[in-house]
Amino acid sequence: MVGEPEGHRRLVEDVASIYEWIAEQLRRQSGRVGRCNACGACCDFPSYGHRLFVTPPELIYLAARLDVSRFPPMPGGRCPYQQDNRCSIHEHRFAGCRIFHCRGDSSFQGELSEAALKRLKTLCEEFGIPYRYLDLPAAMNTFELG
Repeated sequence: MVGEPEGHRRLVEDVASIYEWIAEQLRRQSGRVGRCNACGACCDFPSYGHRLFVTPPELIYLAARLDVSRFPPMPGGRCPYQQDNRCSIHEHRFAGCRIFHCRGDSSFQGELSEAALKRLKTLCEEFGIPYRYLDLPAAMNTFELG
């Protein structure tokens, strides 16, 4: 189970492996990925006109990597980890953040997102975690580890 120290550690490692798999898929399809200019526009979800969804394993991974039991609230729709138009948690960011690029091939991004979600859902099943697909503000405002 994930609540046990060994199970928690394994879940975090398994999410890291999924993120490494995403990076490999992006490297293999570099022509379809698009180039991120790090403008930070996509981190302001209402202004950019999109939503980011996350899963429980990703939240557990981020909480472990940041060593927190709660996340900062997200009342305005802008990611609280965006600092000076930069992602302050870039190496620990969610799957959706890793996959999305403004100028990328949306078909490829959709296919990769579906494949990543399938892997994350499998982790939920393996670790006995209810699978939820929450938009980031709801997840950030309600998540509590422990």
